[in-house]
Amino acid sequence: MDKISVALAALLVASPALGQVVTPAEPVAEEITVVPGEVEAPPPGADDLDDPVPDNPYYDDRSTAAAVIESLYNAISRSEYLRAWSYFEHEEGIDLRADFDAFAAGYDNTDSVQLIVGPEVTEGAAGTIYYAIPAAIEATMADGTTASFAGCYTLRLAQPAVQATPPFRPMAITEGELSPAQGALEDILPGSCEAQ
Repeated sequence: MDKISVALAALLVASPALGQVVTPAEPVAEEITVVPGEVEAPPPGADDLDDPVPDNPYYDDRSTAAAVIESLYNAISRSEYLRAWSYFEHEEGIDLRADFDAFAAGYDNTDSVQLIVGPEVTEGAAGTIYYAIPAAIEATMADGTTASFAGCYTLRLAQPAVQATPPFRPMAITEGELSPAQGALEDILPGSCEAQ
């Protein structure tokens, strides 16, 4: 399933579960919860202390699988669809504009997304690290309705030390398999996902 299918399936239509849930070999991260609207106060001495802190401040972190998924949904909640699309790996030779337009259209009616992720599992192969991470989301639509989805994301990172030809390729999502789910996010979050 490619990223366009994930976007459309996750927010527009129901599809059967495709992600396989297995017991992790070696979890490397604890459960992380991201709740839009909960932000820390500015540090002491910050300029413009009279300005309100945004409900959903900009967040872009590609250092871990969890951070990439959190950044993806931060971008979606801020309607920054080009940034959201940039967290995915794009196949060579595709029409990037058409791919982006289809991706963005899948989130036209999305107002915000609440996300939790579970422990990531990693596996290395020939200079590449694969990450599998469970996620559960609750999407709030422009009309106030909500829909929940759960499943697994797969990410890939070519070892930075072996990348020698521009452009540098950061950790990116290669696949996402989310299916409609009912219940609290903590209850629908898969226990683990299988790495490549």
